[in-house]
Amino acid sequence: MTVNDAERTHPDDQPADGEPDSRARRVAAARGAARTLHRSPLHVPLAERFSALAAAAPQVVGADDATDIYGDGVVAVLEEEVARLLGKEAAVFFPTGTMAQQVALRCWAGRTGNATVALHPKAHPEVHEADALSTVSRLRTVHPTDEPRLPTADEVRELPEPFGTLMLELPLRDAGFVLPTWEELEAVVEAARERDAVVHVDGARLWECTPHFGRSLPEIAGLADTVYVSFYKSLEGLSGAALAGPRTLVEEARVWRHRYGGKLFQQFPAAVSALLGLKHVLPRLPAYVAHARVVAEALREGFTAAGVPWSRVHPERPHTHQFQVWLPYAPDVLDEASLGQAEETGTLLFGRWFADGPPGLSVTEITVTEEGLGWTAGDVKEAVAEFVRRLPR
Repeated sequence: MTVNDAERTHPDDQPADGEPDSRARRVAAARGAARTLHRSPLHVPLAERFSALAAAAPQVVGADDATDIYGDGVVAVLEEEVARLLGKEAAVFFPTGTMAQQVALRCWAGRTGNATVALHPKAHPEVHEADALSTVSRLRTVHPTDEPRLPTADEVRELPEPFGTLMLELPLRDAGFVLPTWEELEAVVEAARERDAVVHVDGARLWECTPHFGRSLPEIAGLADTVYVSFYKSLEGLSGAALAGPRTLVEEARVWRHRYGGKLFQQFPAAVSALLGLKHVLPRLPAYVAHARVVAEALREGFTAAGVPWSRVHPERPHTHQFQVWLPYAPDVLDEASLGQAEETGTLLFGRWFADGPPGLSVTEITVTEEGLGWTAGDVKEAVAEFVRRLPR
């Protein structure tokens, strides 16, 4: 994927170059679909989303509560809840995850005296942040591995130069939302400690990692010195992120947040939507992960039964409720088949497709949420057969 394409949290909502009407067509298809594996909040009309947020707000805030000013009020409530859920001393709200991670890594560089960050070349700061770590924060990066997975303990031990912080993206989105085993995660953290480095977790999607690891959020977060989490990627909030860790570092991060321009006057809509996500979506994520594995197996079997010459579902057994599907067709061919199926049958099986890897291959990301729980394996296979029927032979 290109930087811009891969960064799209909901790829089906973005216009393609030279196709001014493509976004409108995709949004219309998504809104009109009777069946889909994931109904993005971005497909909900503006007025309807405003009304839904206002109607649901009393579930997490009092009717007479004051709005926030520069991070107090409901924002402070959210920070306390995140710290509790992750088992950390404190947490601080940020308007973006990009800012939260830059601040975290900058703070650790100052404390360790080493401005080098070890991370994967497919990690978010390397692919989606316009070289901000080096340009803005004056940090440099090294890569323990370029394999499409998290680094191993041996790769961290054998890195030929010192580093102050090891950053682990859990899951590693651009490699297919992949995770290590719990034992591998423990080992790689221990390897970093042996090298006197701190560990920071990019946990934008950490919320859905508990089924794979078989551990609670505090246990997972407890391996790291700091953790960043997002509120809009999995929890369906409006925006925003939090950085959790030792109280002294969190207080330092608040100062840097101000310096980076992130001390906003009011953020209560984002904070309220985040609290609603923690209340309603977070408990549902294990069910989404379990059903994503049913969907993935049905997709694989469906493509085989439909006679597709080659296909790949990656990982074969999804680690979270998101995974990749690869097919040997051009993106525009697959996009047209996806949209045609949605428009003519009311079933939206796939979102946007992107060219990636060797020529002739395209990839899309699958997300299974509440809408997808109603799909049986048979439903998936039937939808695959209808989709494949629209592809050239």
